[in-house]
Amino acid sequence: MQEAADQIRHHYRGRGFLERDVFNVDKNFDWNQFFNATGNLSLFCELKIIELRLGSARLDDAGKNAIHAYLQDPSADFLILIVGPKLDVAAIKTKWFAQIEQAGVLLQIWPVPREKLSGWLSQRLLREGIDADHDATELLADKIEGNLLAAVQEIEKLKLLANAEAGSLIKLDLKTVMQVVADSSRYNVYHLIDAALLGDSLRSQKMLSGLRNEGLFPLVILGAITRELRALLPMLEKKEQGRGLNSIIQSARVWFNRKQAVSKALERMTVAMIWQLLDQARRIDQSIKGMSKANPWDELSLILLVLSGSKTASMTKASSD
Repeated sequence: MQEAADQIRHHYRGRGFLERDVFNVDKNFDWNQFFNATGNLSLFCELKIIELRLGSARLDDAGKNAIHAYLQDPSADFLILIVGPKLDVAAIKTKWFAQIEQAGVLLQIWPVPREKLSGWLSQRLLREGIDADHDATELLADKIEGNLLAAVQEIEKLKLLANAEAGSLIKLDLKTVMQVVADSSRYNVYHLIDAALLGDSLRSQKMLSGLRNEGLFPLVILGAITRELRALLPMLEKKEQGRGLNSIIQSARVWFNRKQAVSKALERMTVAMIWQLLDQARRIDQSIKGMSKANPWDELSLILLVLSGSKTASMTKASSD
């Protein structure tokens, strides 16, 4: 998003839009500032970029009315650049968004998924004059997953340390990445759940450790796990009744980018396993609230191992009981 906005600003600066007003729009934003900015031309520069940085994908009524009023009589002297978080389906269908899309250009920036991150890094490295071997790229992807800003910073660091002549191609191997690149991975709970559903126990454990180091309260993770288990339960019941997985996933309206993860989980799990995991989740909840002496992080690690298809002694004992 940052680089796309930079390119837009650079393009319009070359066409005379030399002034720039930036407004950070939150729930307390005074839209009169926007009215004043679009209603007054500078004495020294007629063309201006007005940037609205939205804190939320949803505008309040004042914001919608302000943008609607501007679009009734837009000025060629202004470029309105709106930057905001991901839009959900409901926001895209709103009238105010349709007005913006009709009057301007929509550019959606999608996250780079883990399976495509190595390819993205290879292209980015080559663009900067760095030829990385497969192992180096994979390790770099592992260290910066979920944090593309860190990836850009690490590439710049590698260029400086290499101190290569202009125009020459820098060779990057696994050893160099291990010595130079910091672990800058940033995860969220949803990525954690999907990694476990896909059966990637190592990645899910690394994500859990990263979230713990970031200071995330364990009840947030447990809540996400519990919601996922309850969502899987009716799907598994239909599976045990003989329904096909594709039909089950379609009727459950699983998001396209999660179909693979949910399918993998449905293939290997049963209704009985879900109930065991929900019972374990209840015990973790008690440990988080101080009602038991168990370590909640250890217990979260165990439940994620089982969710990813690994066998643990505690769950094996529970199933035999």
